[in-house]
Amino acid sequence: MSTPALDSLLKSPFHEAHVARGARMVEFAGWLLPLSFAGVTEEHAHTRTSCSAFDVSHMGRLRITGGDSDRFLNYVCTRKLAGADVGRCYYSHVCREDGGILDDVIVSRFESDWCVVCNGSNREKVVGWLNRHAVSFDVSVQDATMATAMLAIQGPRAIEAAEAITGRQLANLKRYHCTTYEFMGMRIDLFRSGYTGEDGLEVVIPANAAMMLMPYVVGGDDAPHPVVRPAGLAARDTLRIEAGMPLYGHELSEDVDPLSAGQGWCVDLSQDFVGAEALRELKQAGLKRRIAGLELEGRRIARQHYKVHAGGREIGEITSGTLSPTLGKSIAMALVLSEYADENTKVDVYLKDKPVAATVVKLPFYKREQA
Repeated sequence: MSTPALDSLLKSPFHEAHVARGARMVEFAGWLLPLSFAGVTEEHAHTRTSCSAFDVSHMGRLRITGGDSDRFLNYVCTRKLAGADVGRCYYSHVCREDGGILDDVIVSRFESDWCVVCNGSNREKVVGWLNRHAVSFDVSVQDATMATAMLAIQGPRAIEAAEAITGRQLANLKRYHCTTYEFMGMRIDLFRSGYTGEDGLEVVIPANAAMMLMPYVVGGDDAPHPVVRPAGLAARDTLRIEAGMPLYGHELSEDVDPLSAGQGWCVDLSQDFVGAEALRELKQAGLKRRIAGLELEGRRIARQHYKVHAGGREIGEITSGTLSPTLGKSIAMALVLSEYADENTKVDVYLKDKPVAATVVKLPFYKREQA
C-alpha cells in the first residue's frame, strides 16, 4: 500500500512544535503526527510513572446543538444519553442497523451543546451518518475539528501538572466528567478521560492558540517541563493495549458488534437506538465470537491478523499485540470463537508459520493503582 504524499496530509496545530523537538513524524489517519520523541519504551514508562502529553488533534470533534440534541444522540448512540447531567462524559458506540460498529465515541454534555469525539479515520463517515439521521430531529451537527486542537495529558501526575499549568483546581473533576471555562476570551474544554489506562485530562482549545499553549505544557528546549514530556503514537498504542482498550480498525470495525468486542457495558438494550434490534437478537442467540486477552510464551510480538489455533483448528485471529514495557511479557488481544475465550484456556498463536503457546488471561493486562 502506498503512503500518501506528505504535502497531502493534514497537520496538527502543534505540528511545528513537534518538528522543532525532533519528533519522528508518520502518516496516521490522513494526518502527519509524531510517532515518538525519545523512544516508545521511555515515553511509555514516563506516562506510567509521571506524566506525558499526547497530541490527539486528529480525533474528530463534533458539536451537537438544537432542541432535540439529547433525543438525537440517544437514537444514534448505544448508551442512554437523554436526560444526562451537564458535565458528564459517556463512552459509546455508533452502530449500523445490523449492529456493526461505525465508530466508538466519547459523548460529553456541556451547558450549551454536546461534544462528540470520534476517531480521526472515521470522522467523515461519522459526520455523514449523523447528518443522515439529523434530518428527523431539531438538531445541528458542526464539525469543529479543524478549528480546534486537542491535547491529552496522561499519567499519575497529570492532575498535579494540569493544575500548575492552568492555575485551576481540577482534582475534584471526576473521571468521565468535563468542564468548560474562558481564558483570554477563548473557550477551553477539559475532560477527565484518556486512552492510556492512567489518570489524566484531555483539553480542547482553539487551533490558533495551540502553539501558544505548548511551551506551558512541555516547556522549551532550554527549560523542559519538570514533569510533563511529549509522547507519540507508538507509546499511546502500547499503553492502550496494556490497559485492554480497543482500537477502531483492530478490536472494533463494521464487521464486529459491541457485544462480541467485549463492550456490552456501553450498550443499553432497553433503549431504541440504531442497531438495537439486531443486538438484542444477537444476545438472545448467543455470541459466536468474543475478544480475549492472551499472554504468549517468549518475547515475540503477535501482530494483527496472525491466526489463533486450538483443538486442531483455527479459532480466530490477533487484533492487537505488543511486548508490554510495563509487564515485560508478550501480550495480545484476539477475536476468537466464544468457547475458547474463557480465562486459562490454552491456545497457539501462529507467528507467521511458527506456533507459539499462549494462555487466555483476564483483561485488562494492566490496571493502575487507585489513589
